[in-house]
Amino acid sequence: MLSIMKNPNLLGKFLKWRLRNLSQNQFVLILSVIVGFTVGVAAVIIKNSVHFIQLLLTKDFVKEYENYLYFAYPAIGILIAILFVKYFVRHHVRHGIPSVLYAISKNNGIIKPHYMFSSVVTSALTVGFGGSVGLEGPTVITGASIGSNIGRLFRLEYKQITLLLGCACAGAIAAIFKAPIAAIVFAIEVIMLDLTMSSMIPLLLASATAALTSYAFLGQNVLYPLEVKETFQLNNFPYYILLGFLTGIVTVYFAKLYLFINKVFDRMNSWITRLIIGSTILGVLIFLFPSLYGEGYEVINLCLNGNYTYLFENSLYFNYSNNFIIVLVLLFAVVIVKVIATSVTFGAGGIGGLFAPSLFLGSNTGLLFALFANYFGAGLPLSNFALAGMGGTIAGINHAPLTAIFLIAEITGGYGLIVPLMITSAIAYTTSKIFQKNSLNNIMLAKRGELITHHKDKAVLTLLKMERIIETDIKTITPEKTLGDLVKVISCSNRNIYAVIDENKSLIGIVLLDHIRHLMFDQELYKTILVSDLMVTPPNVVNVGDSMENIMKMFEESAAWNLPVVKGEEYIGFVSKSKIFSAYRKMLINFSDE
Repeated sequence: MLSIMKNPNLLGKFLKWRLRNLSQNQFVLILSVIVGFTVGVAAVIIKNSVHFIQLLLTKDFVKEYENYLYFAYPAIGILIAILFVKYFVRHHVRHGIPSVLYAISKNNGIIKPHYMFSSVVTSALTVGFGGSVGLEGPTVITGASIGSNIGRLFRLEYKQITLLLGCACAGAIAAIFKAPIAAIVFAIEVIMLDLTMSSMIPLLLASATAALTSYAFLGQNVLYPLEVKETFQLNNFPYYILLGFLTGIVTVYFAKLYLFINKVFDRMNSWITRLIIGSTILGVLIFLFPSLYGEGYEVINLCLNGNYTYLFENSLYFNYSNNFIIVLVLLFAVVIVKVIATSVTFGAGGIGGLFAPSLFLGSNTGLLFALFANYFGAGLPLSNFALAGMGGTIAGINHAPLTAIFLIAEITGGYGLIVPLMITSAIAYTTSKIFQKNSLNNIMLAKRGELITHHKDKAVLTLLKMERIIETDIKTITPEKTLGDLVKVISCSNRNIYAVIDENKSLIGIVLLDHIRHLMFDQELYKTILVSDLMVTPPNVVNVGDSMENIMKMFEESAAWNLPVVKGEEYIGFVSKSKIFSAYRKMLINFSDE
């Protein structure tokens, strides 16, 4: 593969051989296996890097220096990550899943090559030094960049590149969690525009290959080992409903506070200011609550076993470990401040993902709920409710209830809790959806009209590009010209609409042939009527930056078939409803073709 990349002639020979010997579908199947393997290796590298850094930094340091190094470590890690991006990568390193969605919806599936390594390095530094974020997002964008650039290397079309992006994302989740089924559901539910049966086989191959690669390098142990010992009891049904509402509210709190803190940091012009403020807040929070250090998978494992000793280990509250009320208060505080810790990690310049914080919040919320209910004699199984809480927060934060159900089911090694998972995830998702239309990963893209969706009509409209549908062959005329001049322009045109512009090429109005037809054959009026007397104001004006969905709304509101396009005030051309429909039909046929 590397020799092909270095030698253009060798690549050309390979492409010719491929065209003669392999069909497009066969070639994509081979590439899906390659993508699955490379993503699996990337997941192994990023997990081991973080583990190595954390072991190096935190081994026995608490006994000697108490918790004070917690103040410094996050700042050091984020600073190194920022400098790596600023002076080595020299491109922005953005968050994982939103970047993949943007690449699909607005960038023809193209992801810059630096993401094949930049997210691995920066997220390992961020999380290894204590940043309170996850590794799933960076692994997803790393895998997606691998898939995108492999597709571009072998001259694949947009549809095949998009499929490889989905394969890479599925492979990332499969490798991290060793949950290949949930990974496929994740690709369908969160990443992909639309899937056909022929797309499923590459997804299956990539997911299975990535999971096998992870097993080969990391062994049989799973990230969250747990065996369900207490099966679902019907009398606990109301409690799972309540947990669904609670986790839904927690996800809304997460989204609102995250977006607010994000806006606050965006207003800071200096990256140094963002680093100092963000890392200071993060250091204080980790000092007060050491369980916030890093991605938190050890804390999640303890929650899943009904163990809350992590609240007191290496903390200021060790002497209160036998006070049940303090336990509840600390659990509640951890849920509240985890959102702040995650948000300021990003605000300071750290790189990571939101998946692990979702799991952290869910497990702690479920454990808190069960402990509180048991205080009043409910007798709920702590592990089961911690698991169900994870499902609720994944469903609510990522707007992915099916991913939540299958991921948690695979983590437990069975489907003994499938019914409570379905209940909690569905209610959490619905509750979150009421307050937050889009998931946290999607919301920034949705605000700019750049979000690709599972609604095929809207999705295909998103993919249409303005430069492909704009018409520049429509004649123009200035307002001081006469009717006679206009008739000469009409005689050289086969259109029924004309743009009126001034000397600066600014759009002033339009002339419709239907409005002047009765005057065209009266030559006595040719020199007495000016174009300025005949023009009308267009019902709507399209700006070159408008989304296709907004343009279609303009057509619906105005009932027009043609609308002028401007760039600022300068006239550019026209868009027609018929041209959009034609382009839409071609795109839909191409995208849905097996």
